[in-house]
This record gives sequence, C-alpha cells and structure tokens, in this order.
Amino acid sequence: MLLKNFVPDLYVQSIYHIDLDALKKRGITSIITDLDNTLVEADSPYYTPKLVKWLDDLQEMGFKVIIVSNNNLTRVAEFADPLTVPYIHRARKPLKRAFKQALERLQSTVKETVVIGDQLLTDIFGGKRMGFYTILVIPISKKEKLGTKIIRVIERIIMKWLKRRGLIAWEDE
Repeated sequence: MLLKNFVPDLYVQSIYHIDLDALKKRGITSIITDLDNTLVEADSPYYTPKLVKWLDDLQEMGFKVIIVSNNNLTRVAEFADPLTVPYIHRARKPLKRAFKQALERLQSTVKETVVIGDQLLTDIFGGKRMGFYTILVIPISKKEKLGTKIIRVIERIIMKWLKRRGLIAWEDE
C-alpha cells in the first residue's frame, strides 16, 4: 500500500526526544537528517548550544551524521560548515539519488541508517521508499516558504487519514 510509505516508524516532538540508546540497540550507526525545521528554524543560520551538544552526543556515541537538504548550497553550507557536519544540498527529496549519495558518504547501509525530518512528503516518503527507519519530528517553526506551506496542507490531509485508520498517533495542533 502506497500510503505505508508516509507512515514514519517513530513520531516525536523534536530531535531532542529521540532515544539515541534505542537507535543503537536497533543497529543504527548513521543518521541522515534534514536541516530546515528539523535542526533549526527554516532559514536560520544560527545553531543553538543545545543543538551543538546533541551533535556532540551523537559523535560521542559513535553515530555518523549527514545533513540532506533540498535547500541551496549557500544556505546549507552556511549552517553546516562551522559545525563540520557533511551535507548534500539541493537533494530533491523524495528522489532516491541524495539518499544513495548519503549512504556512500557515510559508508553505511539502509539497515544501519535512520532518516530524520519534519516533512512527510520529502523526508519520510523518501526514506521509506528506500527502506530506511524513519523519524518524523514536529516542525520547529511555522515560518516556511510558500511551496512548503502548500506541501503542509497535503501532509495534514495525509496525517488525518493515517490517524483515522490508526496508523499514526498524532494530535492536530
């Protein structure tokens, strides 16, 4: 069923609510994460001390991390370079190409990798199509570009449909 590709394996409030020990126990060693409204507010070039600590914790636990974003080079590099986090920009998620590139750069497999993001139609759908374990987070901010706002309308329809069928626990906000 196509709609199963929209059902995240886990749905949490934010990256800070992800149980990293549980990921380790699942055999996860690598993380593909979205940038905008997953790690920071959309278009915010500033990372927070809390995010830096989270990234440090990942590294200390042995996780490899890459940012895969549909945003442009300037936006992604401005954020990721100071943190020395590798990235793929203009990923064109949910297409598979960037996810495959991320696996190569992480030197990881689908079974060892989780995809984390705030959008069903890009992050979760793209990850599920390839067989990744996926985690959906609530968007950090409502500040988004017009295209993303349109996608959010479609996502809300899908989320309500999934909730009615008991496929996802979700509260309308």
